[in-house]
Amino acid sequence: MKAVICSLALLLVGAMSATASHAQIVALGASNVEGYGVSAGEAFPAVLEAMLRAKGRNYSVNAQGVFGDTTSGVLGRLDSAVPEGTRTVILLIGGNDIRKGGTMQQAKAGYGEIASRLKARHIRVINAGPYYQAARKRGLTQGDGIHLTAAGHRYLASELLPLVN
Repeated sequence: MKAVICSLALLLVGAMSATASHAQIVALGASNVEGYGVSAGEAFPAVLEAMLRAKGRNYSVNAQGVFGDTTSGVLGRLDSAVPEGTRTVILLIGGNDIRKGGTMQQAKAGYGEIASRLKARHIRVINAGPYYQAARKRGLTQGDGIHLTAAGHRYLASELLPLVN
């Protein structure tokens, strides 16, 4: 009986250690987070996770992108998309607000509300927008000029890597 209790205690300590060393990252947004037009393994969340693991970081990057989503859509699913235990959110949202008739001010306000709610939960927020825009300026988009190519996703992941590492 003593051996069983010791074994269970060791398993519990091991499980707690594994959880403590595992950082949860959520990539949150619309179609570029979803990986529209590329395979799931080529989308920046999967590429970033692979880059982190190659550096010995046991981080998971959960892609929570929904094609066509807006800041109000993200706000509506924020609690289910960003579970307890999430430490960092990579946020890439706002373009569809404008494409669907909203203003830049409305998109910024929606983005600000998302970031505020996450920060209130003590979750670090990384704005992926500037890195996405840099990929677009480099021509790393599909024919529509909006969605990133596989090379664009790799570029975005490489730019985000030092921010989450």
